[in-house]
Amino acid sequence: MEQQSATGAEPSLRQEDHLVVVAAAVVEQGRLLVVSKKAAPEVFYLPGGKPDPGETPAEALARELDEELGVYPVEPQLLADIEAVAALEKVPMRMTVFTAGISNLPQPAAELADMRWINGDEPDVQLAPAVRDQVIPLLKRSGLLAA
Repeated sequence: MEQQSATGAEPSLRQEDHLVVVAAAVVEQGRLLVVSKKAAPEVFYLPGGKPDPGETPAEALARELDEELGVYPVEPQLLADIEAVAALEKVPMRMTVFTAGISNLPQPAAELADMRWINGDEPDVQLAPAVRDQVIPLLKRSGLLAA
């Protein structure tokens, strides 16, 4: 159920009613790094995950990239806060997306099944809806991915 904001002007989801995620849009040579999880190896997402209690988005991003890919974000910059339905959990999600370089070559670890570098137009890559419908168009509009 939606709640009114403190001003009563706009409905908003309570923190416990949605998934909070931090993710990295890593683009190198015009290609975006995406990963899939063992729980759903056919669906590709941005690397990242849920912040631990008390963790800032930047701290969560660094921890998640280290755990998942053995890399650290280089010069992360806020790209956007995206609201969508989480692909696996099917619940409302708020995803803070940073653009970032990475410290070294990524290697999938932890819960990851695969990783790929994509241009966003591959017909054989099933992207999570938030990545497909919001992140890739935003990256193309900003000139980071070829339109």
